[in-house]
Amino acid sequence: MKLIKSLTCGIRFGLFAALIAVGPLVPGGNAAAHHGWEWTSGAPFELSGTIEDIYIGQPHPTLTIRSDGNLWEVDLAPVGATTNAGFVEGVASPGDAVTVYGHRSRNESEYAMKAVRVVVGGGTYDVYPERARAF
Repeated sequence: MKLIKSLTCGIRFGLFAALIAVGPLVPGGNAAAHHGWEWTSGAPFELSGTIEDIYIGQPHPTLTIRSDGNLWEVDLAPVGATTNAGFVEGVASPGDAVTVYGHRSRNESEYAMKAVRVVVGGGTYDVYPERARAF
C-alpha cells in the first residue's frame, strides 16, 4: 500500500512540475500582457473616448476605452506608480469621458497603447511623470 501511495504522489508531483514548466510557454491571459516600452512606437499619441472597464491590480492597471467604435486596451504604470499619481479606485468609472496620452502599439492593427497621463473627471494623473513632461 505504501508503494502505491508513493507512486501516486510521485505521479501527481510530476504532473504538477510539468505544468509549472510549460505554463509560461502558453500564450494568453496576463502572461501575454505588454511589458516595457519596446512594443510601443516612439511617436506621442493621444486617445479620447469613453471608459468601458477599469482594472487596478497586477501586473499593472489597465483601462478599456471605446473610441471611434474600437475598443482600446490601455496599459498604465505598475500599481504603485499609478496609485501614487492619484489614479485610484473611485476617481473614474465606466461611462466617463477620458483622454490618455502616451505611445500606441507599433502594430497599428492592434488597438493598444501605454499611457503616461490620464485625464478624467477634471483630474490629471501622470502615471509616468518623467515621460508625461513630453505631453
